[in-house]
Amino acid sequence: MTTTTLTSRELNQDLGRAKRAAEDGPVIITDRGRPAHVLMSIAEYTRLTGGARSLGAALAMPGLSEIALEPPKSALTSRPADLG
Repeated sequence: MTTTTLTSRELNQDLGRAKRAAEDGPVIITDRGRPAHVLMSIAEYTRLTGGARSLGAALAMPGLSEIALEPPKSALTSRPADLG
């Protein structure tokens, strides 16, 4: 895996180069000499994040039943509909 560093200006001038470099590894984009962003392929992003997860899968994660959840009571009130 190769890490490439590009300035914001270089990125703007040659986006194709940045996209090709992202296939070989992360591309660090600097702004005024300081690292500001990272460009990576979607395959690498998916690998790092574990891919998309459904709501059902997220709620079925182990340990969630031990989390105390007591949301505050809503202050919303209802009123009769004005149909006239």
